[in-house]
Amino acid sequence: MYTVPKLDDFSSAALDSAARELTSALQTETGSVSSESEWKALRDRWMARKNGILTQLNEQWLKAAPGTAKRDVGQRVNELKKLVEEKIDAALAKISSASSASRLEQERVDVTLPGNRRKLGVEHPLIRTKNEIVAVFKAMGYSVAEGPEVETDYYNFESLNFPPNHPARDTQDTLIVAGQQNKPLRERLLLRTHTSPVQIRVMEKQPPPVRVIVPGKVHRADTADATHSPIFHQVEGLAVDTNITFCDLKGTLDRWAKEMFGSSVRTRFYPSFFPFTEPSADMQISCFKCGGSGKLDGGRCAMCKASGWIEILGSGMVDPNVYGFVGYDPKKYSGFAFGMGVERIAILKYGVEDIQLFYQGDVRFLEQFA
Repeated sequence: MYTVPKLDDFSSAALDSAARELTSALQTETGSVSSESEWKALRDRWMARKNGILTQLNEQWLKAAPGTAKRDVGQRVNELKKLVEEKIDAALAKISSASSASRLEQERVDVTLPGNRRKLGVEHPLIRTKNEIVAVFKAMGYSVAEGPEVETDYYNFESLNFPPNHPARDTQDTLIVAGQQNKPLRERLLLRTHTSPVQIRVMEKQPPPVRVIVPGKVHRADTADATHSPIFHQVEGLAVDTNITFCDLKGTLDRWAKEMFGSSVRTRFYPSFFPFTEPSADMQISCFKCGGSGKLDGGRCAMCKASGWIEILGSGMVDPNVYGFVGYDPKKYSGFAFGMGVERIAILKYGVEDIQLFYQGDVRFLEQFA
């Protein structure tokens, strides 16, 4: 390890020899530094104020030089001081560069590797069921229409042949928007109880022929339990044209049922009542679980309650009174309408026993449909 020698000869030749020895030692020591801690030790050894080599040069060379040589020795010491500072700084830069290169190598990203893809979710079972229902009717030439969830009494009831104070209004527990007592009844706002108002809005804007399917969310003042929810989903349909008959209604819905539940499914209709259709009918399908026999694995079929049939939707021919609200000529045009609950179809398709499972967001339940 280099130590500063005492000089007895201050001639140029002697100073050159001592400077070469110091420079060689400096080169060796700075070249062997490989870490920041080693560099700090090197810096202190050469540049410390009390015992550093540069301080020793001042003490042992400059102060010890005779008066005639002080100028040359001082110049030589300053040159060596500048060289030491440059070499020490260069050693630090080399260490920092090596450290950065090592860190970059550790953090290097190979852009040719495939990325980590975010896991994608799947359609909620209600959304999937709604899309399946709509897809069947779209394939039969129906278009999709949507409308507001906050409706007026006129569109939700009156224009659909629910006159004020009509008993049929009691079958739909309606959620009324507060603070509208001063408005005329037909202008009062409510949360729609079915998607049928969209059918009226479509007919107001479009002359026949009309073939439209209307999916959407509806609201009723029901208490939530295993089979009821205050918010649920419906898909309704409407077809209006010349010479449409009940046979067209039966054929359309029979085709839809076979697409949804299998080609072996049978359908049947029996009388019902809806204010906006006449005649009206509920549709049943043969139980797709027991094949319509009412028996399963030697016992009663729970799906159809051993009847062999499952009620699936309501339908009927559009009441001529409804055409009066939209300006259609009931002597020229006829049509049919139908409506079904998306939750009910999903319950049947997937064997869900509690409707609330669709709304609770439990991942353990939803993962079954992935």
